[in-house]
Amino acid sequence: MSTSLKTVDFEVFGRVQKVFFRKCTQEHGKQLGLRGWCRNTPEGTVIGTIQGPSDKVAEMTAWLRDIGSPASRIDKLELKNEKSISDYTYSDFDIVRKKI
Repeated sequence: MSTSLKTVDFEVFGRVQKVFFRKCTQEHGKQLGLRGWCRNTPEGTVIGTIQGPSDKVAEMTAWLRDIGSPASRIDKLELKNEKSISDYTYSDFDIVRKKI
């Protein structure tokens, strides 16, 4: 059984810092079996990369666009560099606290 893997970079705009957004993103990503990372930016957004089966990546991007953490307010989600991959680049879903 072959499941197609996808990777996509994301940036979430709105009130997404200091509202446990990164922690909730990490937890939701892990629940879906995804890998990747997320971090705050100096501009007040949260950026990251998601990797996993394409249906789970779609589920995660919908969560990032429409739900987020309980105290967050999502104004916009931008997705970039979406493509199929043959293997994972990341081994887990991490919160990055320094620049990559």
